[in-house]
Order: sequence, then C-alpha cells, then structure tokens
Amino acid sequence: MSTPLRLATQDDIAAIDALMKASTRDLFPRVYDARQTASSVEHIAAVDPQLVDDGTYFVACEGADVIACGGWSRRDKLYTGSGATAGEARLLDPASEPARVRAMFVRADRTRRGLGTKIIEACEEAARAEGFSALALMATLPGLELYSRYGFAVVDHVDVTMPDGVSIVCAAMAMPLADR
Repeated sequence: MSTPLRLATQDDIAAIDALMKASTRDLFPRVYDARQTASSVEHIAAVDPQLVDDGTYFVACEGADVIACGGWSRRDKLYTGSGATAGEARLLDPASEPARVRAMFVRADRTRRGLGTKIIEACEEAARAEGFSALALMATLPGLELYSRYGFAVVDHVDVTMPDGVSIVCAAMAMPLADR
C-alpha cells in the first residue's frame, strides 16, 4: 500500500516537529555520538515554518501520524539554522541557482520504504515546474545513502557548528535536473 504525500499545513507543525526530533534521536546515533545527537535534536530538528507557508513542504501520514516529511525551497537557505531568519531569505534565481531540498525526516521504523525517495521526487517535480535546473542540499550523514542513490553528488564535506558549539560532519550535495 502506497503512502500518499500532501502539502503540509500550519496544523501539521507540532506533528512535524515531533517527528523531526524522534527521527534525529533514533537515527543519528548510527553515525554521530551522544553529544552530537542531543545537540542535533535541539538545533537541527526544528521546523522552518517558511517552508510550510511557501507551500513547498510535504508530509506522508499513516492515519493521523506524520511518518515522513521534507520539502524544497526557492529561498537561499540550506537548512533551518543557516542564513537569514524565517521570511527574510532571498528568493533564488531559477536560471542560475539550484533549488534547495530541505528538512527531510522519516520515522525510524519507516525508513527504507521509499518515503524519502517519494518526497525527493515531489521536490524535483515542483522545482522543475518553477524553472529550476538543479537541486542542492546539506545532508546529515544518516541521509547520505538516500541522496547518493537518488543521484546527488557530494560537492564538499562541511563541519556544521550548532549554537551550543557542537559540530557534526555534513555533506553539501548537488544534482542537475537536466540529466533526469
């Protein structure tokens, strides 16, 4: 049975936040230590309401439970903690800049079932419809396999330092849409 995607609404924000935190708490220990995981729960697993407001954020639900979420952005912000505050990030130029894939999370007991791929496909389709010819993202290590399998290439490895001084290794990734 296929789990349908829909655009997230403001009413979903609490459930999205809970999913982000649970997913990070459950999946990050596979590649990050306890301190990095705890810091990531606080600083990475945070909803960016601008994505919901922009109509570019998707959720997959089983009944009333949000089991996967993720989206894309036409704004110059790779992740919640980067760049300007919500609502202030400048719009990207689709002719010369990649759209951003953002805030992908799947409940730990629902990984490897195609939900992440389904969300990336929806992001790709929507970004292409707005004239973008490439996608970019900042991957935490638990998501690296999914993004690589989908066709993203690592551009650089980056140490992301969170507000509490804890750092995690991430991968800046990109993918042209013209080849797909």
